[in-house]
Amino acid sequence: MGDTEPVESGAVVTEDASLRAVGWARSLPLSTSVKAARDWTREHLRTLGWPRTAPETADAVLLTVSELVTNAHVHAHSAAQLILTWDRDCLHVTVHDTSDQVPERRGCDSEATGGRGMLLVDALADAWQTRHCPRGKDVTACFHPPSSAPAA
Repeated sequence: MGDTEPVESGAVVTEDASLRAVGWARSLPLSTSVKAARDWTREHLRTLGWPRTAPETADAVLLTVSELVTNAHVHAHSAAQLILTWDRDCLHVTVHDTSDQVPERRGCDSEATGGRGMLLVDALADAWQTRHCPRGKDVTACFHPPSSAPAA
């Protein structure tokens, strides 16, 4: 598995209905466009029916993928590992990179041309978190489809 070719995998994690989850993963080298990450994610959202049944949530997922993959490529100077996991309650969108620097929500500067990525993720996702790993970090955003979103 070279650093120049995207790699994709998918698997059913378990058959137990109470724990059933489906996941997909793709490696996105620095040479891979963020559009490729969005297109790949869009195809998997179609398998869940979200563009039809939850178009606003699907759009939020796609924008979040753009922001997290961009952060990995631009700020971490790292390939991105994009992982989607659907467990019937939440679509977990995880991006792994090799930096141990945690993303931060920055204050809005109306003159700045960037720096709003995590503000967008915070506004779009139902929840998000960062987890340190031995070789970098995972940033995971969770999206509930509208029919299963917890009551506020």
